[in-house]
Amino acid sequence: MRRDGSQVFHVSDSEAGHSLLASLRRWRPQAPGSEAAQLLRNCQVQIDGNLCEDPHRRLKTGEVVKVLSHAIATPPTAADIRVHFFDEQLVVVEKPSGMTTMRHADEANWSARRQRRESTLADILPDVLLNSANFSRGKQRRPVRPPRVIPVHRLDRDTSGLMVFARTVAAERSLGEQFREHSIDRSYLAIVHGETAKQTIESFLARDRGDGKRGSVSDPEQGQHAVTHVRPIELVNSHTLVECRLETGRTHQIRIHLSEAGHPVCGDKDYRGPLGRKPIVDRSGAPRLALHAAELGFEHPLNGEPLRFETRLPRDLSDFLRRLRRDG
Repeated sequence: MRRDGSQVFHVSDSEAGHSLLASLRRWRPQAPGSEAAQLLRNCQVQIDGNLCEDPHRRLKTGEVVKVLSHAIATPPTAADIRVHFFDEQLVVVEKPSGMTTMRHADEANWSARRQRRESTLADILPDVLLNSANFSRGKQRRPVRPPRVIPVHRLDRDTSGLMVFARTVAAERSLGEQFREHSIDRSYLAIVHGETAKQTIESFLARDRGDGKRGSVSDPEQGQHAVTHVRPIELVNSHTLVECRLETGRTHQIRIHLSEAGHPVCGDKDYRGPLGRKPIVDRSGAPRLALHAAELGFEHPLNGEPLRFETRLPRDLSDFLRRLRRDG
């Protein structure tokens, strides 16, 4: 059990294919048989950082199941999604923290009721656009069909910030190619532990670095090349507000690179320092993972026009930053 009262379980090869409910009961043999189902109903179980309430969800090798000591805060709603831009080809939105980007493949056949209970950004966005004043079709009385949106990249559930969705197959192909070529300009703001210098962090990231967690490995054949450019902006009470520019975009890349450099992101409960060293204790009081996708730039898939979007730290993180300044 961790300091915050949570428990973390790593799915092994032998456990893959088992249901989440059965696995929780097996991992917690001293708990009453009904407790596992209650944890799911109380929104106290995450898989790879994403809330999961489905007792029948089949687990996969390498997934990380986390049992929280308390229920997760009420998830954000459509009112928390901000649309920055849309046209016939794409839409750029600001994702709130606490919302999953898209549905897991195993959840595609869920009932409509179950999907509404665990809505993702991709689920909600069509109705957000349909109800947008800018999407109005004048005095037309009959409702128009919700616009199609196609995810082309992800943000972690607890990360907030800018995302782009395609609205046509052609746009999906173009944006997907830009992501594969790493020509998308992405900048994040993070509040990290300690004082960090300007640096470029480069490594090979693997699903399992040797202890069941994602991280850097020495063998290039075992991981994906990852490059993060880090620039300190402000030193605040033994913490640093940093800008991180991605040269590549791997799963959890910024969180892993900063953690392995000895400066984990405040509020990050999974990556707490370099492998083989004592985990860095987070006493920052961060309200959640202090990571925000602040800038997004790419070429329009139809006409090649360069598009660039920027957004400030959301209120919860800006309030957290002000508190650090005040306490310092």
